[in-house]
Amino acid sequence: MRIHSLQHVPFEDIGSMSSDFQARTYSVTTTHWYRGDVAPALNSFDALVVMGGPMGIYDEAIYPWLADEKTLIKQAIDAGKIVLGICLGAQLIADVLGGKVTRNAHKEIGWLPLSIEPEASGHPIARILAKYPDVFHWHGDTFAIPPGALHIARTEGCLNQAYVYKNHVYGFQFHLETTPASAQALIENCASDIDGSHYTQSADSILASPQKFNRINQAMSEVIAHIFDQ
Repeated sequence: MRIHSLQHVPFEDIGSMSSDFQARTYSVTTTHWYRGDVAPALNSFDALVVMGGPMGIYDEAIYPWLADEKTLIKQAIDAGKIVLGICLGAQLIADVLGGKVTRNAHKEIGWLPLSIEPEASGHPIARILAKYPDVFHWHGDTFAIPPGALHIARTEGCLNQAYVYKNHVYGFQFHLETTPASAQALIENCASDIDGSHYTQSADSILASPQKFNRINQAMSEVIAHIFDQ
């Protein structure tokens, strides 16, 4: 399996997924958009992992590569490749599939529990997430569930947290791949997001329980087993 990741800023990489892919001897390549990399050839990868970032999906005037990224995502989906989007990545995929991205009513930063949508409870991804409901968040925007996609999960402060489209495209607003080191990097680079609003937590609270990171990383491993090992 050839994995290609799309990275938007230096401090948001694939996190714990790196170990999962390495254990499977999957090859991993990366487009670092912020460094001026160009999009990969469509035939150079089997699966696309689209990561997070502090920019918005409509900020093409500031980040012109967003247009190339959306084109690549659409091509990958149309080609039937596995596509996984996390946070900004899930928003980009939703946009490509016709789901509007908007500012959420609340920022969500820290550890917040998921609720599984009843109609999705039998889906393998929903069954995994039901075992690990307390997941890590860092976002201010949200997506509409794309037409034809299955709505998987929500939180109290954000209606749309996860979706699956045609069983090869997956969008998660939350983060299962975050490690203590990558959480620390987010805190250092995006500290102004922690504004004391209702669904945001302090840096100390975020980092207080290393076992929480272990649990979401285990959830990520189970998600990868379902998505990439089929």
